[in-house]
Amino acid sequence: MNQVTSRGIAITGHNAEGTAIAISSIDPTRIDPILLGGEILLKTHPYSAWGGAVTAQMYLPLEAAQVWHQLTDYPRWTQYFPDITRSEVIQVVKAGSLKRLHQAASKAFLFFTAQVDIYLKVLETQYQRIQFSLESGSFSDFSADLQIKSCNGGTVLTYLVQATPVIPVPRVLIEQAIQLDLPTNLRQMRRVMCG
Repeated sequence: MNQVTSRGIAITGHNAEGTAIAISSIDPTRIDPILLGGEILLKTHPYSAWGGAVTAQMYLPLEAAQVWHQLTDYPRWTQYFPDITRSEVIQVVKAGSLKRLHQAASKAFLFFTAQVDIYLKVLETQYQRIQFSLESGSFSDFSADLQIKSCNGGTVLTYLVQATPVIPVPRVLIEQAIQLDLPTNLRQMRRVMCG
């Protein structure tokens, strides 16, 4: 069952308890037709009382190699995600498959602006997957897994992120912020990559 919200976010379905079905339960051998129409599939997942987790999926009308080269150009992430103010590789280890990355971001909320500064370990599996894990920074924990797969002459990008900020924020507020921001950011990423 596909449902599209008023903000154009596609929710693939819910189980009997009303919980969103994880993208991992979608058949990876076929593409959801809604993706080809430009929609972003988005699902939040229970993670912790003060953290949030979300999986997003989008289709890019580019070959996987083109997508890979743009994704691994980490300084360019400031163009994909407007809240990221700095993104730089600070060390390359193991012939390029393992890197250390520094990112800084600024996000305005209703009554305050949050500043984020993190150091990430990045493990690349060429043309398939990028795994980000927190070394240090403004989160209690943070991890992200970005996967790409060739499909219908283009590429399906799947992005899973889990994070718990240092300052306690109820999970529901984090999930709402992600649901509002992530689809916009992914559409921006697609515009920049395809532009």
